[in-house]
Amino acid sequence: MIIKTICILLVTTSLVSYSQNPTTTTKSAPILTPVSNPQLAGMSAERLTRLDETLQKLIKDEKLPGLVALVARKGKIVYQKAYGYSNYETKKPERTDDIFRIASMTKAITATAVMMLYEEGKFSLDDPISKWIPGFAHPGILDSFIQKDSTYTVKPAKKEITIRQLLSHTSGIGYGIIDDERFRKIYTKAGIWEIATLEKTSTAENIKRLSLLPIHNEPGEKFIYSMGLDVIGYFIEILSGESFSDYVTNHIFKPLGMSDTYFYLPESKFDRLVKVHIPDSIKKWNISNPNPQFNYDYPMIGTKTLCSGGGGLSSTARDYAIFLQMLLNNGVYSGHRFLSRPTVNLLTESNQVGELLGGENARTHFSLAFSVINKAGVYAGNGSEGRFSWGGYFNTNYWADPKEQILVVLMKQTVGLNDNSEGIFTRMVYQSIDD
Repeated sequence: MIIKTICILLVTTSLVSYSQNPTTTTKSAPILTPVSNPQLAGMSAERLTRLDETLQKLIKDEKLPGLVALVARKGKIVYQKAYGYSNYETKKPERTDDIFRIASMTKAITATAVMMLYEEGKFSLDDPISKWIPGFAHPGILDSFIQKDSTYTVKPAKKEITIRQLLSHTSGIGYGIIDDERFRKIYTKAGIWEIATLEKTSTAENIKRLSLLPIHNEPGEKFIYSMGLDVIGYFIEILSGESFSDYVTNHIFKPLGMSDTYFYLPESKFDRLVKVHIPDSIKKWNISNPNPQFNYDYPMIGTKTLCSGGGGLSSTARDYAIFLQMLLNNGVYSGHRFLSRPTVNLLTESNQVGELLGGENARTHFSLAFSVINKAGVYAGNGSEGRFSWGGYFNTNYWADPKEQILVVLMKQTVGLNDNSEGIFTRMVYQSIDD
């Protein structure tokens, strides 16, 4: 009788534990599917119309030339619409399947790719990157810099740069074009390319040059947004024996069904690439390229041997939503497991930088790939604790909320514009929850 009671208690405890800590299996993981009734996903159809009003006003008031917005909950796409123009000059209407340069939204895909190799036992997070890329051995911290000729001196760092630090932007490596003037000049002189170039070079050559340059500070001591994920892209080539482009295509894009995500677009899809728009006091939106060295048409005409792990991809709202849904599914999508649940937690949840990002009053921390909302962020009205996000240089945004099982992709294509559309859109999405 005692044994029988114990068995019942054990079974009951297991069931309670399972209900409190559900895991997603390959069979139960939702696949993104459009629905005509948002209520099936616990979203209010009436309140979602406020999204229409908000986004239409942004276009009408010429705050943005065009955009594509997608919202999904519990695997169901409840909102997917396009507004405005993909080319303001020709008044070409925006379409939901338009392709956008996603820039730093590439980083999450690169981090996911390398963690797939991590699960194969290829490396440990605290391994020094110099084990595979010798140029990073004995890093030097920038000590003095002469503006006139961009020459400099360094002092030796006490530590090696680790793979964890490359992923979490604590390596000390700089970011050229968006860094301070010293590093911009040093990187330009050394021929470092952050996203793309018309010059003949390769992913390997670019990172080998980068490995010989000075860093900002002692590795692990500061959060400085960096080209760490570009290094990871080359690292993936070394570990896998495939080009970086082939690896993410074969192991992520094809299995997920991300059929419109590329470093360089096939010619058949050129007409779907949205123009980059720059605010202009005369024309309102200028689509001419201001920097020949960084040609915005790179997805069509760039050096196709350079693939930036930090910012080189172009994609659609739906493709990126599929990627986010896989993460919300704890690493599973369409019957295929890409990562284990604990590894997804490392990517999307764990605090890898402590208080290095924003200090003790910060509303977010940083994981291995994302900005993650903490309790202070919840109190500020930024969403649920654990909501993870990032954005891109050309004004693209996304976030995913594991608690509410919501994902959002907001695609725009502008430079030099602070339109606050992401914040407004986020509030409109949360107010639409209806369960």
